[in-house]
Amino acid sequence: MSKPLRLILFDVDGTLVDSQASILGAMQGAFAKANLPNPTRQDVLSIVGLSLDHAMARLAPELPGAVHDDLVVAYKDTYHAQRQQYGSDRLSPLYPGAREMLELLAAIPENLLGVATGKSQRGLDGLLADHDLKHLFVTRQVADHHPSKPHPSMIEAAMAEAGVDRANTVMIGDTSFDMDMAQAAGVVGIGVDWGYHSVDVLGSAKQIISGFDELPQVLNTYWNDLK
Repeated sequence: MSKPLRLILFDVDGTLVDSQASILGAMQGAFAKANLPNPTRQDVLSIVGLSLDHAMARLAPELPGAVHDDLVVAYKDTYHAQRQQYGSDRLSPLYPGAREMLELLAAIPENLLGVATGKSQRGLDGLLADHDLKHLFVTRQVADHHPSKPHPSMIEAAMAEAGVDRANTVMIGDTSFDMDMAQAAGVVGIGVDWGYHSVDVLGSAKQIISGFDELPQVLNTYWNDLK
């Protein structure tokens, strides 16, 4: 009897890549273009994972929606220009062990890897191309096509596309938005402690890991418990 398919979903920013340099730079560029004071680093990192419209509304709640829309456009343009100039290797490097872990998991026949991210399609495609990772993911869910995290839409769409049920799906991420999204979708959330939210807000995570080398064993333990 063949083993059931397993879907392993990853957040991107703060989980697979340390993209704070590109995010902070793009946010500063967007606010400067609108002649607005820059939000603090802490405030910017607190909204990583949200769709940009939600992020701008949190960073500048006193401003009207039209200004938020302008900030979103300016952010995307600045982000793309930075990537073209400097490349993702410099602005959004992979965390140590990320590539090796992804390749190890992808080599197991019953594992399907996917992405659920607040990035745009253009942003994700560019990042994965720069790091030569696109071939590892069978499903890639982005902010363009879904409500913002923590709405479960991204996970639900990924499960439908991959043909995997809730019991065999996990979501790995660094923010409360990721863990709350996993909980809303009825799947297991695994938090990482190296990202942009502190571990004390990852309360809905089944487990928190401190390095990618821990992930295969955590996944094996979970799936063995299902037998």
